[in-house]
Amino acid sequence: MSKAVDVTGLTRAFGDFVAVDHVTFDVEEGEIFGFLGPNGAGKTTTIKMLTGLLAPSSGEGHVVGHDIRTESEFIKQRIGYMSQLFSLYGDLTVDENIAFFAGLYEVSGERLEQRREWVLQMSGLTAHRKRMTGELPLGWKQRLALGCAVLHEPPILFLDEPTSGVDPVSRRNFWDLIYTLADRGTTIFVSTHYMEEAEYCHRLALMNRGRLIALDRPATLRSAMAEPILELATDDGPAAAQALQGAPGIIEAAMFGRAVHVVVDDAARATHALPALLKSRGLAVHGITPVRPSLEDVFVSLVRREGGAVIS
Repeated sequence: MSKAVDVTGLTRAFGDFVAVDHVTFDVEEGEIFGFLGPNGAGKTTTIKMLTGLLAPSSGEGHVVGHDIRTESEFIKQRIGYMSQLFSLYGDLTVDENIAFFAGLYEVSGERLEQRREWVLQMSGLTAHRKRMTGELPLGWKQRLALGCAVLHEPPILFLDEPTSGVDPVSRRNFWDLIYTLADRGTTIFVSTHYMEEAEYCHRLALMNRGRLIALDRPATLRSAMAEPILELATDDGPAAAQALQGAPGIIEAAMFGRAVHVVVDDAARATHALPALLKSRGLAVHGITPVRPSLEDVFVSLVRREGGAVIS
């Protein structure tokens, strides 16, 4: 398969601070490529370099065949980009926003009419085309922003945490649209901090402290986690997770829904020791079950192993 994105040693420094540190990866055409990492990991800085908005300090990169150093203007015309702020103008109507982005991407005439109708139908805004965009519910703004980003039918679409603050139903609907675009051949490059969204991606890259620390398919990343995980049922999960931090044999303890996931060095020994340990802290354990690692477990484990997240 051809490469939609190909970068080698990509680096960006701001003075003495290295935001992106010698990152190397590629994205195949038609792939849904997930870009994960805690705040301050370097995700947005990387995306800005790939989309021609920021020059790299060193390293090489190509997006849809164009050099990110010397052909940034060509790249801007060949890609779609949607930020977490949706890139819309609240004081324009739905129709006016579509017309504005059509002008940016040089979509006109009969093609504009066809693409406008597609955007309106896809976003469910045909009956609301004259409404001010600032008045729309968040889910509608999200779909409109997606439509404007792909108005010119780009071969690759960059989405920078596009579902931040959106309700779960709207988020699921949005991913249905992403799959539709990918099925039609569009490459999707999406950064997210929602672990359930990461499961939808074909491959995942995990960033931390400016470095790429993992890159593979979701199932492969889960299976590569060696440490056993126990799920605790208790009346006070947050207190139990806090009590287990730093305890002998405990690598990590964190909330997972209403339960507590505990990463341990020895499952049999921990299963025997945990109830007594928590009982000594006034906390009862109602059940201990070995579980397969989730992507969230993998994410936490890898970030911890690489020095933890940057505390802002």
